Amino acid sequence: MTTASHSQHRFSVAPMMDWSDRACRFFHRQMTRHALLYTEMVTAQAIRHGDREHLIGFDPREQPVALQIGGSDPKLLAEAARWGEDFGYCEVNLNVGCPSDRVQEGRFGACLMAEPQLVADCVAAMRQAVRVPVTVKCRIGIDDQDEDEDLDRFIRTVSATGCSTFVIHARKAWLQGLSPKENREVPPLNYERVYRIKKAWPGLVIVINGGIVTLDEAEAHLAHVDGVMLGRAAYHTPWILSGVDQRFFGTPASSLTRADVVERIKPYISAELARQPGLARMTRHILGLYHGEPGGRVWRRVLSENAHRRGAGLEVLDQALAAVTEQAHRLMAAE
Repeated sequence: MTTASHSQHRFSVAPMMDWSDRACRFFHRQMTRHALLYTEMVTAQAIRHGDREHLIGFDPREQPVALQIGGSDPKLLAEAARWGEDFGYCEVNLNVGCPSDRVQEGRFGACLMAEPQLVADCVAAMRQAVRVPVTVKCRIGIDDQDEDEDLDRFIRTVSATGCSTFVIHARKAWLQGLSPKENREVPPLNYERVYRIKKAWPGLVIVINGGIVTLDEAEAHLAHVDGVMLGRAAYHTPWILSGVDQRFFGTPASSLTRADVVERIKPYISAELARQPGLARMTRHILGLYHGEPGGRVWRRVLSENAHRRGAGLEVLDQALAAVTEQAHRLMAAE
């Protein structure tokens, strides 16, 4: 059984609804061996009643990978955590940060920041049920909460269960008046608030999340906290992950190219297509691979226009790669 370590939390890729599925994680893993990856949030209710293989099954080559769970029933969450451990996840993370209306109606996500004792009860039940680490992802607060006093109370209450790792999105969540998308962008970032949590609880592992777009920014945060989590930047500009292992985990520089990554994922995509047709559900994750590079637009165009076609297969990736190469040669010749 693989277990998430303190060092793996040094750099992680966020759980992102509708984005960080198993195909996305496999793609990201080709560029970083050491970053901790997270699943999309899966509700404990769905894990109990749904198709577990479909919901939380994953390729062992994705490791280290953590399962994020949503819910507020300690017994149900403990059961879901056990399933996660049985499936082989190295960590189970409780979502106390998602601000969507649907999540609030289910009494989980960010609204639970108003009920720290309930979160503590949930975490205690989960920790009792599994041997892998149980962690929490939260915000710095919700609505009119005092960012200092209420966040301190939340961390104090939940860490008393023995939970030692908190991933903190450095924005408040406004549960009334802002959409989930706006909650990722509108509330101001308060990195200092997260830094103060680390100072107040030096024995806890504190990971910072929110608005971080470069590895330089990530490294600057590590002067104050234990780890950094990237979300949208890792998704939209995935090649950023190719520099993670050398910079944050001390591995030798890699000679990996973007074309190498495409070749690495082709056998995986082929196997997935044999299981379930639909190339676009996988290529949507790689549209940003050539972001900012010569041929980046033609890469996106070829994939976007052809991956949706019935029966589309690996030839679409070959076509996109060929178009990128041709564009790069043309630009070089023009210089």
